[in-house]
Amino acid sequence: MFKKAIILSFLCATFSLFAQNGNTSKVNLDSGLIQFSGLLLSSDSIFPIPFATIHVIGKPYGTYSNLDGYFSFPARLGDTIVFTHVEFQETRLVIPDTLHDYKYSIVKLMSKDTFNFPGHMIMAMPPRATFDYIFATQDIPNDDMARAKENLDREELKEQAASLSGSDASEAYKILARNNIGRPYYATGQIPPMNIMNPFAWAQFFEAWKRGDYKRKKK
Repeated sequence: MFKKAIILSFLCATFSLFAQNGNTSKVNLDSGLIQFSGLLLSSDSIFPIPFATIHVIGKPYGTYSNLDGYFSFPARLGDTIVFTHVEFQETRLVIPDTLHDYKYSIVKLMSKDTFNFPGHMIMAMPPRATFDYIFATQDIPNDDMARAKENLDREELKEQAASLSGSDASEAYKILARNNIGRPYYATGQIPPMNIMNPFAWAQFFEAWKRGDYKRKKK
């Protein structure tokens, strides 16, 4: 404890000297504006706290601490400053309204925060009979049930089947599989083959032409 007090005193003296020698521009104290700066440290280890949020209650300005725990921004006399961090307890500070200097520097210690989550009981999977009973007796909301019945309506299923362009699920899977077969091979830098030089593709084209697949359909 005595060692921490010595380290903290040294940090305060060093930080105070740094704040006095910094390139902070003077602000008119009559307007109530000051340059508020500080150093955020953890209370148990005296380590800097980076990326802590520092904001003023009721005001649209603030800042956050850098990797060294340092922050600096213009504030007003009497402002209530809130220091927050995901790993530390929230703490507040009120800037005194009796200052006679345009700079106000602090060393702020923050305590670790502990979160207690509610307990959960992990149980084994229920037997098949219990699962079937729960599934059969589940109370489903009326709106979800109505939506499911509409999606399973025969007319709705016919419209969805017609929009598949004559391909069922099995055919759609085969097309997708054929398209994915060559992807790993061509991803290595190989050039995909050009079907314009494929005689089998030309044969299929002439057969489709004879069948009239390319004729414009009358509306």
